[in-house]
Amino acid sequence: MNTDFILQAAEAVNAAILAHEPEIESLDRAIGDGDHFINMKRGCATVAAMRAELAELSPDAALQKVGMKLLSTIGGASGPLIGSFFIAMGKAGKEAETLPQIAAAFAAGVEAIKLRGKADVGEKTMLDVLIPVAQTFTRLANEGCARDELLRTIKREAEQGVLATRDMIATKGRAAFLGERAVGHIDPGAKSSQVIICAVCDLALV
Repeated sequence: MNTDFILQAAEAVNAAILAHEPEIESLDRAIGDGDHFINMKRGCATVAAMRAELAELSPDAALQKVGMKLLSTIGGASGPLIGSFFIAMGKAGKEAETLPQIAAAFAAGVEAIKLRGKADVGEKTMLDVLIPVAQTFTRLANEGCARDELLRTIKREAEQGVLATRDMIATKGRAAFLGERAVGHIDPGAKSSQVIICAVCDLALV
């Protein structure tokens, strides 16, 4: 993990989120609070604009700085959750150079979201993508899986995770108030997470 890749990933993620605006907004109008995409767009643009101040930092310091910035930039529930992810990943990734170390740092970030949001798999949230991806990333990295195969498998895991939310009854966030009416709709936070993960994997596959 290096700072230059983090900067490239920020730009790739920003472009990917913008490209998926119609889909994410539509999902959020169906079962969300209507401001998920606005908050994601603001957060991605903010991180992309931090290039100059992040460029001279170590990877762990850059991730923590991003996390602190997002805590004060993204509105709604997303800010504390995503901010916590980057702060925790930065702290855990101080020496992250190998794939198993990077996977462990990513898993620490996901765990921070889980603790902050008091949620888990099966509750129709971003964690239905993030937790399976973190588990698969950790397992394959520790098994010595080839890098490209690992990245492609992570993308498939993210895609399966987001589709799985369609048949779930939400127990967190605004969608929880809809009860069974939320069934049949993909969770917008899960979709955003899938878009972000795929953008980063595609960048790493180049």
